[in-house]
Amino acid sequence: MNYAIPIALAEANVRLGELCEKVVEDRETILIHQPNGQDVALIALDELNGLLETVHLLRSSKNAERLLTALQRARSGIEKPQNIEQLRKELRIE
Repeated sequence: MNYAIPIALAEANVRLGELCEKVVEDRETILIHQPNGQDVALIALDELNGLLETVHLLRSSKNAERLLTALQRARSGIEKPQNIEQLRKELRIE
């Protein structure tokens, strides 16, 4: 599965500014093909940080199970949505 927009290195060099804007504004990932076969991806920093955080959170099987269980509860509609103040009050965190 490849959702990145492919582009040759030579063209990417010419259009770097435009490609950076597209990556940030349109949330696109650009796959830059290098002649040596070592392709690279151009991705917005916040997208990369989000992916790295997700990997970190899912690295532990216990944590992954806890997160997936919470997601299932949220999708089921059983749990009532709360804002941060309600959650702090419920957990007695001030």
